[in-house]
Parts: sequence; C-alpha cells; structure tokens
Amino acid sequence: MLIHHLALRKHWQEAQRVGHYTWSTRGITIEQEGFLHASRPDQVAGVLARFYADVELADLVLLDIETDLLDVPWRIDPVGDDEYPHVYGPLPVAAVVDVRDVAQIDK
Repeated sequence: MLIHHLALRKHWQEAQRVGHYTWSTRGITIEQEGFLHASRPDQVAGVLARFYADVELADLVLLDIETDLLDVPWRIDPVGDDEYPHVYGPLPVAAVVDVRDVAQIDK
C-alpha cells in the first residue's frame, strides 16, 4: 500500500544521510509522538492546509512510502471521524519510493 508523509526538506535530507527518517510531524519526533503521521492520497491536501499552511511550499516534500518495504510496524488508526495510517518506528529511507516537491504537486 502506498501512503504519504509531508516532510520538511531539511529533515528528509538528514534522513538520506543517516538512513532513516525520525520526524512524526512538524516539530515532533517519532520518539516523542510514538509514531509517524501519514496520509492516504486523498488526505494529503487537507493535512497540508491544516498543519502546513504557514510553511513555504519550497521547504516541503511529499514522501511516498511503500508499506511493503517497511521494517517497522504500521497500521491504520481511527482519528476523529476518519482513519489515518501511522508508522510505528523510524522510517527507513529504502521504504520511500518517491519524493516530490510539494510546490509541484497538483492540489
């Protein structure tokens, strides 16, 4: 299954150097939160609008994560009236099958 995560470009660049991504969401690490927040394709625009509206689009990338390549647990959890995928551990760089500039994505 393909899931998505909005990341600050600088955090993704660091992940590429060390081999894993450790941010749950903006300003919070996976260690602090307990999991990485992710989205289905249809949820990305809403997450972008709610949590990243004040961030320059050029500073963001969208990570496309293939769950079959994860070496840590993941699951879809209820959140309010919806369900969101969460990854329960550091995200291995090898599980990210594409990285897209958010400024270039059709919304």
